[in-house]
Amino acid sequence: MATLSTIPESDLRETEEMLPAAATAVVPVLSVRNLTVSFTSVDGTVRVVEDVSFEVAPGEMLAVVGESGSGKSVTAKSIMRLIDYMGGRIESGEITLRPNGEEAINITTSPEPVLRRIRGKVVSLIFQEPMTSLNPVLTIGEQIGESIRLHEKCSSREVVARSLEALRQVRIPEAEKRLKQYPHELSGGMRQRVMIAIALACKPSLLIADEPTTALDVTIQAEILTLIKILQRETGMSVLFITHDMGVVAEIADRVMVMRHGRKVEEGPVETIFTTPCHAYTRALLSAVPKLGSMRGKASPEPFGLATAADAVRHASPGQKPIRERLPAHGSPVLEVDGLTVRFPIYKGFFKKVVANVHAVENVSFKLYPGETLALVGESGSGKSTTGRAILKLTEADAGDIIINGTNITGYSQNLMRPVRSNVQMVFQDPFASLNPRMTVAQLIAEPLHIQGKLDGAAIAARVAHLLERVELPLSSLKRYAFEFSGGQRQRICIARALALNPAIIIADEAVSALDVSIRAQVLNLMMELQKELGLSYLFISHDMAVVERVSHRVAVMFLGEIVEIGPRDAIISNPVHPYTRRLIASVPIADPRQRRDRQLSTTEVMSAVRPVGFRREQAEMLQVADGHFVRQ
Repeated sequence: MATLSTIPESDLRETEEMLPAAATAVVPVLSVRNLTVSFTSVDGTVRVVEDVSFEVAPGEMLAVVGESGSGKSVTAKSIMRLIDYMGGRIESGEITLRPNGEEAINITTSPEPVLRRIRGKVVSLIFQEPMTSLNPVLTIGEQIGESIRLHEKCSSREVVARSLEALRQVRIPEAEKRLKQYPHELSGGMRQRVMIAIALACKPSLLIADEPTTALDVTIQAEILTLIKILQRETGMSVLFITHDMGVVAEIADRVMVMRHGRKVEEGPVETIFTTPCHAYTRALLSAVPKLGSMRGKASPEPFGLATAADAVRHASPGQKPIRERLPAHGSPVLEVDGLTVRFPIYKGFFKKVVANVHAVENVSFKLYPGETLALVGESGSGKSTTGRAILKLTEADAGDIIINGTNITGYSQNLMRPVRSNVQMVFQDPFASLNPRMTVAQLIAEPLHIQGKLDGAAIAARVAHLLERVELPLSSLKRYAFEFSGGQRQRICIARALALNPAIIIADEAVSALDVSIRAQVLNLMMELQKELGLSYLFISHDMAVVERVSHRVAVMFLGEIVEIGPRDAIISNPVHPYTRRLIASVPIADPRQRRDRQLSTTEVMSAVRPVGFRREQAEMLQVADGHFVRQ
């Protein structure tokens, strides 16, 4: 299989001399010169960023792209000197900040009191993983207000008002109620929006956005990107935007910097990078980008991420089976969900009286067949993840039936669920939160094998090593811990663990959302290969419509806890009927800066799934509009 890591170093060196010169501004807001950052590990000193230089002009958006582990996030955190708290050290180089053309501040030599005044006010950072970045014991309002109180003289009433304004800017429904909630009460996408609200609360001169839209569905992603662009135009704010989504880069960036193995390999205007990339790595990176509409008229999923057809042949794994050109035979479903309903009570007062319910999943029904991939898509908070968790009884359902291989497990206890879970595995959305920080990678992947008693001794070690190799991680990772890996690498560990028991069904909850395009292509190709070899069935929960189009057989669209449209992938993508499905498709970013659209913030009020106690609503019937294609009217 062709991967970006297989590009010969000679090809990379040949193109080094062809790199375009970096664009320079007269008075850049940020100037980084020859930055080198290292970490100390058991293997000695490791340089993760080496001799990197770039500038960000006033009002400019510079996108930094590259593989997971290429040094993008370390570079961003070094700018705010957060690397000091992560065991890292700036070996050499200089980071200079000039907010609003004022006197230059040398970040590399500034004392901590100066840095505290800068962080949040002059430079803000949106972190990649919202759950581990938000304080679990403070309410959302307290966390947004903390930055405002620290940097600006405001009364308590003004702090609350500005916190509320910040939440409304990022389109969080029922913002007043969210101020009093805690991070664990929000979905992954909502937590990410809270992080963005915190970063924008003090209107910084430079915003560093580290994968800020990774956890968001395409509609909210489009809104957030539009919001950042509007704020950038209104305030002259500069943005350093770190992402692995080349479609997002094409939509919003002015310039692009490509990183590989801790070094800058190419930099230039966004149109130049997309149309005439000089570096072999950049060309391979662009070839791995899934494009919505590329599967039109095709019946089955196809592997992707290969630069050319010749590469596919040259790097094909021995014994690799060809991708089938037909839908899987249906027969008896391996999973049936009938009338699934999940509601979460909202308590109020000293006696914790239930005053309302969140209708997270409402009368959801579908079937999953052997060897099939059913994609579940929709907005953050639409009930996708809750549906997946309810199937495995990680969240208890209020009503409905769950039938796995003909057995109704609805009333099963946790003990009865243990053998069921050996056949149904889940890859969770947040890789860091789902990995035990005290266990090594070898222990994490082997844990399901020990629990189920499937293998022992040397057989477990061999199985773990094989799985690690399949997800493109070196064997040297076995003795390391989760915190030593990047976000994308941690997600690969989660996928390896899910595959340990050879399950028949895998529920993939945003399984590749944290991965850069190249690794995402490799992992999805791996999942499709395993599906063909083992007859796996996937419930693929995702907000990335381009990925969904590439890997799925059927698509179910969820909105406010209901399935509003379901059908064959080609029918949903090419001929969406429900207004919400059409809005989803229209929100997908196009990986071509020449087709950039001038988006406007939506004035439509975001609907809430919160309903009063006793609320009942007649659910509209699903109407068949084509063969296997149903839509709720």
